[in-house]
Amino acid sequence: MIDKDAFKAVMEEGYSFEGDSIAMGCAVLDFESQTGTIVKIPLNTMNRHGLIAGATGTGKTKTLQIITEELSKKGVPSLIMDIKGDLSGIAAASEGHPKIDERHEKIGFPFEARKSPVEFLSLSNEKGVKLRATVSEFGPVLFSKILGLNDTQSGVVSVVFKFCDDNGFPLLDLQDFKKVLNYISNEGKKELEGEYGLVSSSSVGAILRKTLEVEQQGADVFFGEPSFEVEDLMRQKDSQGIVSILRLTDIQDKPKLFSTFMLCLIAELYAKLPEEGDMEKPKLCVFIDEAHLIFDEASDALLDQLETTIKLIRSKGVGLYFITQNPMDVPEGILSQLGLKVQHALRAFTAKDRKAIKLAAENYPLTDFYDTKDLITQLGTGECLISALGKKGRPTPLVHTLLRAPQSRMDVLTESEIDSLVSESKIVKRYNKEIDRESAYEILTAKLDRAAKQEEEEKNAAKEPVRSTRRRVEKSTMEQVLGSTAARQIGRTIARELTRGLLGILGIKR
Repeated sequence: MIDKDAFKAVMEEGYSFEGDSIAMGCAVLDFESQTGTIVKIPLNTMNRHGLIAGATGTGKTKTLQIITEELSKKGVPSLIMDIKGDLSGIAAASEGHPKIDERHEKIGFPFEARKSPVEFLSLSNEKGVKLRATVSEFGPVLFSKILGLNDTQSGVVSVVFKFCDDNGFPLLDLQDFKKVLNYISNEGKKELEGEYGLVSSSSVGAILRKTLEVEQQGADVFFGEPSFEVEDLMRQKDSQGIVSILRLTDIQDKPKLFSTFMLCLIAELYAKLPEEGDMEKPKLCVFIDEAHLIFDEASDALLDQLETTIKLIRSKGVGLYFITQNPMDVPEGILSQLGLKVQHALRAFTAKDRKAIKLAAENYPLTDFYDTKDLITQLGTGECLISALGKKGRPTPLVHTLLRAPQSRMDVLTESEIDSLVSESKIVKRYNKEIDRESAYEILTAKLDRAAKQEEEEKNAAKEPVRSTRRRVEKSTMEQVLGSTAARQIGRTIARELTRGLLGILGIKR
């Protein structure tokens, strides 16, 4: 029999922190809530990344809702992926419910309904701020990795970027990139080889096919201008952090587009934000739902780069949180970097499921109070296992937690409510105005048109001198004939005879 007083003492010690924190719920022992034993996450460790895992329908989305609205209340902005379309309710206060009051009575603090400031974003034609980036912003290395190119093909992409930089051809969208590829393998082949070396047509063809694959998944909408500035993710309204909701209800069949955006965003955050060191609270938290879509589509080289970025980006004040069904969906090297782990229930229907649960249980700290492997399959909706980073960066004790209810609406907004929020946005007009300035496509098209026109003029000019020369040759021959001595003598004889004939007609004697 476990001593409840000893359990409470361990939990209160493990979840007592200096500085601000966010409350998640209360501790549970033997499936009984320990009222007043509050499970908290220190705010100054929220840049140490995290994981929210669990089977479908176990409450991952509501956990995400709780964390983001608590961060907002503390002035920390966040970006969340809304793949299922059920997170818009964060923008409206909860209507309340007797079951919510009952749950909070068990936890040990009252329920307070409130809403958070929200900005809707979109990668496609969903309502909200359109997110875009230019091809040149990716750089040749990341762009090649997104396309899944080999070393030789990646070298060709580097040549393309260098060629465009040297010649002032802006690479803004996929149309620009494809135009340059076609140019260097046809009309501009000699020009390129003279300066940058030989580029094989087979490599260019393979790159074009990979580009078309990404384009068919909607990347042509994403690449372009105006580029989204990551600073607009880190805004506040009335001292509350703005929750940016990226609406991705149509992304399931476009994993390349989703992974492209996320990798671009992470790289951009890392590149632009200054080093901050230890902070009282993060500058931004990014929650990546259906995280397996990123890892499934990523090459080994890209995973290595992502792992390195995750290790370093926390010093920029950014926390990354992966939401997925099973911890095994996240590569081991990345999983080891995640400070906060929230585990909802997993289901053991097959031998493979039981093996996965056993492996998942091994990702959590050892505990004398729970049989983690069995408990994972017995957790109810709105319950989870939590382990965070506490004092001196050490993991807190693993705790079965009865989660608090979201303070915002647990249902979606109506279309009219979404329209109203979008119309009030301070940045939607700036980003939803498409810009199509002169770039590589237009410059090369004009260049090829000029070359074709010049070639036509040269052909016409080449024909004109032939006719002129012929006339000059004919004239010169006639002049030579007329200018000869015999010709002059014959001319004089003919002139005399004509003169005699004329005088005879007139009756004049010489």
